[in-house]
Amino acid sequence: MTAPDRKRRFEELYAAQYPDILAYIRRRTDCHEDAADAIAETFSIAWRRLDDVPEGRRARLWLYGVARKVVANGHRARSRRGELVERLGAQLAQWAEASGPEDVTDVRAAFARLSPEDREVLALAGWEGLSSAEIATVLGCSRGAARIRLHRARKRLAGELEASGLDLARYGSRAVALVKGAM
Repeated sequence: MTAPDRKRRFEELYAAQYPDILAYIRRRTDCHEDAADAIAETFSIAWRRLDDVPEGRRARLWLYGVARKVVANGHRARSRRGELVERLGAQLAQWAEASGPEDVTDVRAAFARLSPEDREVLALAGWEGLSSAEIATVLGCSRGAARIRLHRARKRLAGELEASGLDLARYGSRAVALVKGAM
């Protein structure tokens, strides 16, 4: 199928099926934003797999099947995010209890003083739990470069924490060693 034929077929499919697919999705989602995301994803899949979309009335049924899976994936993702938020909230509450409120403020301030690049690599490692190899993929660099960036960012953060007057021993021997290695 040529590009213009492909485009025309998709436009016809979209015009004919959009109202029914949107109604289907809206009845199964909680808010307009979720419905908009699901309808966009459904028709994005239809565009990518246009050769798999059946002709005629069966096209609508095929789109219902795609929309069903998209909505189910959205529900699972929201559930996982909700569980993650609860888990992180509990961890942050424990951390806040272990360190005084002034320590939390000092750590946040030290983190904020870092460059955006340092904050990103530290966030990928600490918050997202990514390995150096995974960070390399996200940043589009070699594994070695990611390890070096992460090490240097940790050293700079440790230096900022020490400059804030925080007792780095509370953060482990590695934090102390990073600062000593920076001097």
